[in-house]
Amino acid sequence: MTEAGKKAPNFSLPTEDGGKVSLKDFMGQMLVLYFYPKDDTSGCTKEAIGFSEMLGAFKKAGANVLGVSKDTPEKHAKFRAKHELTVPLASDEDGKVIEAYGSWVEKNMYGKKYMGIERSTFLIGPDGKILEVWRKVRVPGHVEKVLDAVKAHG
Repeated sequence: MTEAGKKAPNFSLPTEDGGKVSLKDFMGQMLVLYFYPKDDTSGCTKEAIGFSEMLGAFKKAGANVLGVSKDTPEKHAKFRAKHELTVPLASDEDGKVIEAYGSWVEKNMYGKKYMGIERSTFLIGPDGKILEVWRKVRVPGHVEKVLDAVKAHG
């Protein structure tokens, strides 16, 4: 299980703008890496809008923000455009990075069990070590909690 104090699993993923993003791109600065289930669902949209609205505050506090789901880069691009998101999104279609962070979990809805992405956030320090972990995230107030943690570590 990925937890505070451990080295963050490395990644290199395609982004919505046709580029690539890797953990090493953020060395020397903090990174808020958040995993979410699906583009354009209500909770995921609220979370992405929240991080987008506060992106300036995160950058001022010394952190970048990156959202990751299994959606394709093309779907991410439509999602960003539709909701005027400013937070970058990366695509982990095969789920390897999501699994490496322990965010691919068994879920239970109406008695039906299935595997899916647990809404989770990781604050990664400038040295590539995990500073804080939030699992089973509830969207209301979450972005503010993460920003407070960034400021506390800054």
